[in-house]
Amino acid sequence: MIETIEHLGLGLSVAFTLQNVFFCFLGCLIGTLVGVLPGVGPVATISILLPVTLSLDPTGALIMLAGIYYGAQYGGSTTAILVNIPGEATAVVTAIDGHEMAKKGQAGLALGLAAIGSFIAGTFATIVIAALATPMTKLGLLFGPAEYFSLMIMGLVLAVVLAHGSLTKALAMIVAGVLLSCVGADMETGRERMTFGLHMLTDGIEFVALAMGIFGFGEIFKNLADPEKRDVMRGKIGRLLPTFGELRHNLGAIARGTGLGSVLGVLPGNGAILAPFASYALEKRISDRPQDFGKGVPQAVAGPESANNAGAQTSFIPLLTLGLPPNAVMALMVGAMMIQGIVPGPQVIENSPDLFWGLVASMWIGNLMLVVINLPLIGVWVKLLKVPYRLLFPAIVAFCCIGLFSISNDPAQVMMAGVLGLLGFALYKLQFEAAPLALGFVLGRLLEEKLRQALIISDGSMTTFLTSPLSLGLLLVGAVALTIAVLPSIRRSRDEIFVED
Repeated sequence: MIETIEHLGLGLSVAFTLQNVFFCFLGCLIGTLVGVLPGVGPVATISILLPVTLSLDPTGALIMLAGIYYGAQYGGSTTAILVNIPGEATAVVTAIDGHEMAKKGQAGLALGLAAIGSFIAGTFATIVIAALATPMTKLGLLFGPAEYFSLMIMGLVLAVVLAHGSLTKALAMIVAGVLLSCVGADMETGRERMTFGLHMLTDGIEFVALAMGIFGFGEIFKNLADPEKRDVMRGKIGRLLPTFGELRHNLGAIARGTGLGSVLGVLPGNGAILAPFASYALEKRISDRPQDFGKGVPQAVAGPESANNAGAQTSFIPLLTLGLPPNAVMALMVGAMMIQGIVPGPQVIENSPDLFWGLVASMWIGNLMLVVINLPLIGVWVKLLKVPYRLLFPAIVAFCCIGLFSISNDPAQVMMAGVLGLLGFALYKLQFEAAPLALGFVLGRLLEEKLRQALIISDGSMTTFLTSPLSLGLLLVGAVALTIAVLPSIRRSRDEIFVED
């Protein structure tokens, strides 16, 4: 306990430097902006900003990117409540009762409960990250190549199980991501693989090009093809801060949502997205008047919003301690760390304690900033919602192209991102989720590396993955999760959870 407090003291001293406070504020501001504007989102934004992080200090860069992620969760609720369009996938549930409250003149109360619940959940999640960091890192140091391989297999299986939509399509996306990571020169022999004689593929596919293509350009194509109608609320928003009685009445929902989100956010795949859905279902089940849900119940806003933000922040736990990204945004964070020459995993806390604890401490500072950014500036966000997407996308395209070209001064990277953007749009039209592809791509090279290392150590024996109790246990967890997921009753329940209407 004393050690954790000392570490947090170190983190606060790093996070409170003028430069890092600025990056934290900038990340939260950009995150709120992209959360408010439907069709932008944190995945596309972080993809676009990856080239910018090359010129930044690693700690400041990661603090900014983290701020964009959890800031977007705050911003998404604003759009969901005022326009009935979720700015983020995690705000789908908030729109159900939040917009109904807005229609009844309680938009301010809904926004206030969402912001307060998010702050409480974010603060709790930061404490959880700090408390679990050291023990999880010590556990990570017990992992050899075989254990890491099994951990990544388990993570990819859970990503398939928790992915939105068809299990088969999610599995296909994981496999496609792993195969794309194999393009280029073999890591040991140097022989070219799957390059088809194209010089631009000799060094493999750049993660920035893939991320910007699939999530950046792909999102632009999607929004131009299916423009969203924005019916911005024109009535008065009303008071933003709930009374003491209203807050007390919703504290139970906030606490339950925070607990659920903190646990589910750690799961690979859609754990963080699942959290608000699970919170809504729980609140409806324990309510005395479940028939009122969908008609403007405050607990149906406070609970899911708390779960949403707790899940967003605890998803950093497996990334920072084990090097395992649980979702697409965390996969991008792995890319950002690797660009800076940092290998994610248990060594980060030992080799870069300033970065690790500075990032953790910045999350609490960021949550405090977000309350200030969101509530007083609500009028500004409402005006931004009236900006048509046709005026936004040319600037986004230009920024993407400049960023891509600046990395290697190679126009081929821009062309590759454009082709991958068309692929991303095709996947959207065919109802394939792109997030598992990003996870497969990020983990593909590590998976191959750990597989080869384990086989070299064991003299080519595949039983090495079964003789280690930890490795065997991880593989069994993955196998059990996949077996349960294919059962007909479980598949039906799984599909119902992700129904957005």
